[in-house]
Amino acid sequence: MGFSGHLVFARSKHPLLEAPVFDSINPELKNAVHAWWPRPGGWQTLQFDHGLWEDDYLFALVKWTGGPACVADVFDSDIALVTGMGTNGQRWQAWLNLDNAAALLTEEPEDLDDMSLWVDAPEFDEAVSRKRSELEVEIPADAEGALAWAAASGMLAAAQQPRIEELLRSRETFMEDLFSMLLDALGFPKATEPSPEP
Repeated sequence: MGFSGHLVFARSKHPLLEAPVFDSINPELKNAVHAWWPRPGGWQTLQFDHGLWEDDYLFALVKWTGGPACVADVFDSDIALVTGMGTNGQRWQAWLNLDNAAALLTEEPEDLDDMSLWVDAPEFDEAVSRKRSELEVEIPADAEGALAWAAASGMLAAAQQPRIEELLRSRETFMEDLFSMLLDALGFPKATEPSPEP
């Protein structure tokens, strides 16, 4: 079983979990939130289990930190929808792992009785292929939005748009790794192991 939940990325001088937006989370569940290795400059990534993140948290987090932030909605480590927001409220989104995203987003026929028959049918493969083509068309704009968001964060992207598009088309095994690779390519400082406490 892979990870299902949310990866939250933002910059703060304080631990990100101290943001008031997270005060409503049950303390026991809050203790289970996992912090990834930090990135220089106060950039932090938190890993929330499924069900702990609400869509309106992103706006509240941007407001509290005073800087851009993003969140990846991950399903079983196989697929993720990344949503970024700048201080001007402008948003961008991109899917990670287009093949799985296309399969997930393909609509089932209304008269479907047996899901397994649909998934094994040639019509399903055709429908997934059409959906993947639709998602593929959006990649250049998605990459452009991600780069603009990173630039507004003060990052000079380490890679140009073709590299970001390549990542959005790639098929990494774990979306958590692909999310980190995307942040690296967008120019954010690489994560470093925290120094041990004295």
